[in-house]
Amino acid sequence: MHAFLGRLAADPGLRADFEALCDFGGRVQGTPATEAAFAWALGRMREIGPAVNEPVPYQGWTARRSAVSLPDGVALPHVPLFGSAPTGPEGVTLDVLDLGRGAPDDVAAAGEAVRGKAVLLGHEYPFAPWTIHRRFKLAAAAEAGAAACLMVQPEPGIGPVSGGANGLAVPCFGIGIEVARRIAGRRVHLALEAEAGPATSPTLVLDLPGGGEGRVVLSSHLDGHPLGESAMDNATGVVAALALARAVAPSLAECRRGLTVCIFGAEEWALSGSKTWLAEMDPARRGRFRFNLNLDSIAGHPRLTALTSGFPALGPFVRRAAEAIGAEVAIHLPFMRNSDHANFADHGIPALRLIAGFDAPEGVLRHLLTGADTRAVVPPGELKAAALTAAAILWASLTAGDEELSSFGASRGAGT
Repeated sequence: MHAFLGRLAADPGLRADFEALCDFGGRVQGTPATEAAFAWALGRMREIGPAVNEPVPYQGWTARRSAVSLPDGVALPHVPLFGSAPTGPEGVTLDVLDLGRGAPDDVAAAGEAVRGKAVLLGHEYPFAPWTIHRRFKLAAAAEAGAAACLMVQPEPGIGPVSGGANGLAVPCFGIGIEVARRIAGRRVHLALEAEAGPATSPTLVLDLPGGGEGRVVLSSHLDGHPLGESAMDNATGVVAALALARAVAPSLAECRRGLTVCIFGAEEWALSGSKTWLAEMDPARRGRFRFNLNLDSIAGHPRLTALTSGFPALGPFVRRAAEAIGAEVAIHLPFMRNSDHANFADHGIPALRLIAGFDAPEGVLRHLLTGADTRAVVPPGELKAAALTAAAILWASLTAGDEELSSFGASRGAGT
């Protein structure tokens, strides 16, 4: 392990790759810039070994034109949410109802007042046990008869928030708190011309043999959002996965199992990329996957947490691995469907997401999905420390006994 960690600590490519990936911008799936970013990542993987692209289908969506404006025509800053239903070319003018946090209980309490309105729903810190995810708020509002939904980013000076509407049958937009205050209780004009249709997402795969037939899957997602540089979410995870693969490759022959590195797309589209890749895979190949370490938003706060997907034995395993290098990792056992690890867990493969800033809403990860998610908020030392902790977990999973690793899946409990 010491040689592996030494190579990783000395690797200048970690920060250089981070800067290069951020240069592609927000990396919205299906855009030319994102295709170029995937080509760049595939080239970096091929410097390590025989990487390939295994593309998968997903339901794509493209916004042609969008507008949020006052009835007198004054345009307001906004962003359409992925997968939103269009309004038609003329748009719609609606009364605006402020539902505060916008939890399903808030929607229910408003009763018939929701019907036919454009409703304001509060965006909240996405990584905490108390979080109510955007999809639940949007779904509740649509089911109650809302004619449109606007997710409100609550911090002044940051601007609108992005995200997915995941095929909801009403138009959905992200706005900032300043816009929300301006339109609450008034009328607003909304327009969205968009089209959905079959599309294809890259899945970059690098398979590196080890001392046995099994594989540890090291994963991250490259796609992001139109605002900022998608730096924390998830340039941090992609470049760490590349650095770990470079550093561990010379040592894999002494490991009990090999390494499969996966860089997914369409993660921001309801985890579609990894879901389809795993579902359409030959079961024999999938059966060789012993463990998934998913790196997603691993910098932005100095504290790391492993979301262990309801696998109780993973927590002690991760803590021991981190302690071996003097690091600490908090554990959150209940299953959270917020990144690609969830699709591995659905197939019974022990899986965790390593994330920074869990239950720390004061940290800069509160700016995910906004224009403030840029390279400037990721200190080099924080990214390197997170990569080294991930490396310790990776090494433990590559070298653990078969009996220990197989026991993780057998112990999955009610936390799912």
